[in-house]
Amino acid sequence: MNIGVDQVQQAILYLIAFVLCVSVHEFGHAWVANRLGDPTPRMQGRLTLSPLHHIDPVGTLLIPFISAISPTALPLMAWGRPVQTNPLAYTRRYKLNTGRMLVSIAGPTMNLLMALLASLIIVIASHVGASARFQVGIFNYLVQLNLVLMCFNLLPIPPLDGGAVLAWVLPRSWQGVVDFLQRYGSFILLLLVLSPMLGLPLLSIVMYPMAIVIGLWHHGLVWAMNL
Repeated sequence: MNIGVDQVQQAILYLIAFVLCVSVHEFGHAWVANRLGDPTPRMQGRLTLSPLHHIDPVGTLLIPFISAISPTALPLMAWGRPVQTNPLAYTRRYKLNTGRMLVSIAGPTMNLLMALLASLIIVIASHVGASARFQVGIFNYLVQLNLVLMCFNLLPIPPLDGGAVLAWVLPRSWQGVVDFLQRYGSFILLLLVLSPMLGLPLLSIVMYPMAIVIGLWHHGLVWAMNL
């Protein structure tokens, strides 16, 4: 396996961007849980944007770096250190399922906000004459990566954030579906991630809406740059 200097540089840039994206994602969970009355994230030091409090050495650093250097060596599996919360401590102003949904959706929402901020930087950079390489780098490493994390985490499969959203949306009569996904969601998720290595297009099919979102976002960004 030949690894060039450019590959290593790109892998390092990707890793830095991924750490930032994961940090804002996990901070979102912690902040909303704290606002709902759960002191657990605050007591565990998670109410911070500092990556040191959110990264997992294997899931946030090692595996993403290896995957970025050699996509054929490992499937792109990555994760941050999950924020621990106690739903029973949430304010009684909301139902338990609603509280869980709000905490869960906060992570993807933070990724969306970071993508918006990075897009604003690109638009400003285009108007002040910044290099195209800088603009493309910001898009690839901050806009696109945040959108990928947002869409992936919104898949309605526990333990992803979309699982809690699904449980909130489905009526009580569909509780069996929620129970099934909570029991077997991890296995389904692992199958999806490993499906490209098995020659199955499952992940590509499931993530097709993500490609549409990124494409539309890119067109909107180009339009804003030409204003």
